[in-house]
Amino acid sequence: MHKESISELNRLFQAGQFNEELLASLRSDERKGVQQLIAKYEKQQLKLQAFQQRHAEMTIYEQSYYKQGMTYIAGVDEAGRGPLAGPVVAAAVILPSDFLLLGLDDSKRLTEAKRNDFFHYIKEHAISYGISIVESEMIDQMNILEATKYAMQEAIGKLEPVPEHVLIDAVELEQLALSTEAITKGDAKSISIAAASVLAKVTRDQYMKQLHRQYPMYEFASNMGYGTEQHFKKLQEYGVCPQHRRSFAPIKQMIY
Repeated sequence: MHKESISELNRLFQAGQFNEELLASLRSDERKGVQQLIAKYEKQQLKLQAFQQRHAEMTIYEQSYYKQGMTYIAGVDEAGRGPLAGPVVAAAVILPSDFLLLGLDDSKRLTEAKRNDFFHYIKEHAISYGISIVESEMIDQMNILEATKYAMQEAIGKLEPVPEHVLIDAVELEQLALSTEAITKGDAKSISIAAASVLAKVTRDQYMKQLHRQYPMYEFASNMGYGTEQHFKKLQEYGVCPQHRRSFAPIKQMIY
C-alpha cells in the first residue's frame, strides 16, 4: 500500500487538505512525522471549535433581535477614555447577519497585528460603519464622559441605514432617539460591539502614531498617551504639549 511521504502530507496540511478521512487512514501510521502532523491537526481543530463556540456566544444579542424581525443592529464602543493625551475615538458598526470573523473579540485581547487585519476586514464587510474623533481640547471643555457620549452619538449618526437597535459598551446614551441597550463589558459579549472596539482602537492607535512624529519626545507611539512611568518621566522633562488633557488630574497639577 502506497504511503504518502511526510513532505507530501505536510503539503496537504499546509494547503488545508488534511481532513478527517485522511486522518483516519493515518492513525495506524507509526512514523513520528505523521503522528506529529495528526497532533497538530487535532490541536488546530480544537482551536477552530473554540473560535466557533466563542462566535456563537458573541452573537446572542444580535440573534435575539434578528429573531424579532430586525435587520440593522449597531454596535458602539470607544477607545481612549483613560489616557492623559490624545483624543477619545468612538466607532459604530452594523454587521450583516451572516458576518463571520473567527477570533474577533474585545480589541484589548487581540494582538496589534490581528487588530490591524480585523480592522480592514470589518470595514470591507460591514453594512455600514462610522468613526468619530474628539480632540483633547474638546474633552477638557466637556469632560471625558460627555466627550465619549458625543463621539458615540456622532459615530452612530454616520451610519446608513439608520440602525433599528444600538448595542453600546457600558455607556447610556440618554439623548439618542433610537432603541439602545448598554451592555457592561459589551466588547466581550457582542460581536457588533467587538467590531466597533477594533475600529475605535486601531483608529486611535494610528492617530497617536502620527502624533508621535509631531511630538517624539513623549513616545506616544508606544504609550498611546496613557500615564505610563515612561510618559510621566517625559512630562517631567519636557512639560505638557497641546495634546495633553489639561482637565485630567496629573496634567492639571503640573500646569497650575
